[in-house]
Amino acid sequence: MPSVFKKIFRTGIVTESLGPDDAEVVQLVKQIDAKTQRLLGRALAIREVDAGSCNGCEIEITALTNPVYDLERFGIHFVASPRHADMLLVTGPVTRNMEVPLRKTYEATPDPKLVVAVGDCAQTCGVFQGSYAVVGSVDKVVPVDVFVPGCPPEPADILRGILAALDRMPKK
Repeated sequence: MPSVFKKIFRTGIVTESLGPDDAEVVQLVKQIDAKTQRLLGRALAIREVDAGSCNGCEIEITALTNPVYDLERFGIHFVASPRHADMLLVTGPVTRNMEVPLRKTYEATPDPKLVVAVGDCAQTCGVFQGSYAVVGSVDKVVPVDVFVPGCPPEPADILRGILAALDRMPKK
């Protein structure tokens, strides 16, 4: 165990600077953290659901956890189970194979729950529109609180969508 601590102290901080937009992103995540603490009294737990996307949006969502954005330091956690989630981030158009799993995920998420549909495909089905394999946009299957436009949206836009969804959460 002491060797682990030595390695941690030797490595130091690995978070990287965002560059010119650093202040805006840090301000966004601090607002999310403050609002989450006020509304929930704890960290925000997010469950990401890929309902049939091309994975462009997932790459941007994953970027939120890398050393540049590092949302964990601001109390935003991605969870493996919808039973532990406060919010669902749903990407892509809903395919026929994902319609029932998305509904079940939504139903398993405890109230009050928020849904943020990320990317153009989640709202309009994008290039997948009209496909025999697509049921439709996310709001055709589960209620959506906020749509985040973009193909794919930038991580800062996803953060703005999360903040906008928190504004819609009923206060305890």
